[in-house]
Amino acid sequence: MDRKQFLKTCGFGCLAGITGVTLLQSCSTSQILSKEIKGSDILVPISDFEIKNKKETAYKKYIIIQNEKLKSPICIFRFDSTDYSAMLMTCTHQGAELQVFGDKLQCPAHGSEFSNRGVLENGPANTDLRKFPIMIENNTLKISLK
Repeated sequence: MDRKQFLKTCGFGCLAGITGVTLLQSCSTSQILSKEIKGSDILVPISDFEIKNKKETAYKKYIIIQNEKLKSPICIFRFDSTDYSAMLMTCTHQGAELQVFGDKLQCPAHGSEFSNRGVLENGPANTDLRKFPIMIENNTLKISLK
């Protein structure tokens, strides 16, 4: 196989892979939700984490909450039915909006990484993310923005 044919074959393979992943992601339920702020709290039903299949219920690892009053979205990770972590998706280095990759939040501007609990793992940022206290009442997460 010559170089031109090799590059053409690899290009089509990569394109097919990207298309497949995109199609699979579009079939899944949305991870980004818009929620109202009531007083100084955001109320998130625990059912927003559910992925209902015919036989069993699975759970999303995280959801992202948006609201026009927030300067950045809030990411909520689910560890189990009573353990959640909510943090502002703003990098503590220069304020860029973070992206979720698996169990980490990463800064697209300079590469800082934070754990799913908001703890700094890699700089150039030098502080943890802003975290919000969570209470569970009547199958609803009550996230305090104070």
